[in-house]
Amino acid sequence: MTSEQTPSSRERPEPAERVMTAAPEGIYRAWTERFDTWFASPGAIRMRPHVGEPYWFEVLQNGDHVPHYGRFIDLEPGRLIEQTWVTGTNGTDGAETVVRVELVGTGSGTRLRLTHGGFYDAVAAQRHADSWLRILEHLDERLTDSDEQTGVPAIG
Repeated sequence: MTSEQTPSSRERPEPAERVMTAAPEGIYRAWTERFDTWFASPGAIRMRPHVGEPYWFEVLQNGDHVPHYGRFIDLEPGRLIEQTWVTGTNGTDGAETVVRVELVGTGSGTRLRLTHGGFYDAVAAQRHADSWLRILEHLDERLTDSDEQTGVPAIG
């Protein structure tokens, strides 16, 4: 593995896919405007949904504050979120990875397809692949408990 490899040429696990209860617009808003109501630690975030805009947030994991960094690459409201994603040891291990979230309305919810690639090795890629399905299930549960009109979590 050389330092000249781009995220697209490094490890890329299979996409995480889930049929979500919420509408695409609600999922998009939760991901881009209300991230600390279901993923990031409440208040430990700086995220504005603009292409090229850097973001930062923390999560509390096993008692440790774990910072995440990145920037938005592509945003299509209700359809697509693409962002870089960087964490440290036992995360992306410093690799600037790319998360792509594709949203397709189904009439009764949303088919969500998440691809996360660009890891330095298969271990980090698999660690994230194993986590994303649980994270998407958590998001779906939070949105199911939300305001039916907006799809925004009722918490936070």
